[in-house]
Amino acid sequence: MLPSSLEVVDTPAEIRLAVESVKAGDQVQVLLRTRNWAKVELADGRTGWVECKDLLGSQTYEASQKLLKEMESLPVQAEGHTPQSINLRFEPSRDSPPLAQLPNNQKLDVFGRKIVDAPSQLEQPSSPPVKEAWYLVRAGTRAGWVLGRFVSLDVPEPLGAYAQGSNIVAWLVLNTVPDEDRQVPQYLAAERVGNQDVDFTRIRVFTWWVKNQRYVTAYVESELRGYFPIRVVQTGNVPYFRLHLVDKDANKIQKVYGLFATITRPLGIVEGWESNAMPTQPPSRRGRRHR
Repeated sequence: MLPSSLEVVDTPAEIRLAVESVKAGDQVQVLLRTRNWAKVELADGRTGWVECKDLLGSQTYEASQKLLKEMESLPVQAEGHTPQSINLRFEPSRDSPPLAQLPNNQKLDVFGRKIVDAPSQLEQPSSPPVKEAWYLVRAGTRAGWVLGRFVSLDVPEPLGAYAQGSNIVAWLVLNTVPDEDRQVPQYLAAERVGNQDVDFTRIRVFTWWVKNQRYVTAYVESELRGYFPIRVVQTGNVPYFRLHLVDKDANKIQKVYGLFATITRPLGIVEGWESNAMPTQPPSRRGRRHR
């Protein structure tokens, strides 16, 4: 079932009475379909009618639950919300079955991004093909894809001043540092500048300056062709992070970094995006360090 709860009615006629209320994930047996309505049998044997648009095929539902399970092992790249009611879909396509209709101001965890061809009717004659971005998100107990232009990212308030004039598209906590009676997070942020085909083109590391009670940009690296997910792993007291990149020869590589106190060090390159190995070759030094 698509809505979080759904009324089953005694007839599809304009005047009708509720028979039962079922919740999302409840299984019903479809006995008959008309253009807009389906006659269904409930678990207790009673029958009633629901609108077809509120039904989801069992195979699609099971696949969506598998996707939700797979996302448990993926790192959240950003958080956001829906500025209006939007459809959550099984795949990044307007033709994909809708899994749910997300309400206005629904909180979202963002896990991935994909660029696809827009429907042909959106294209203008004699113009380049139209592309559109989709986000892989989790909304409560549901997971799927939503059009990226319908997602508002909620950049953490401490980074808000740095977000002005830039396009921060992901942020991950590297670690926390003590400041009197609290622990303050230190961040890795990814930005996309210009190139919409990649997920990010620049990274910045923000560390906490206890004396001045503010964040400082401790490291910057630009001219990247990066893709989600960005991964952070804590080993001992050192946070390491791995970027999925494509190099100038279109090879998929990972670049690995460590944050040592307030110093970010590129540690090297790993071939491919699947390996969890640490690099063995020194990286090129293209980043900038800041106090």
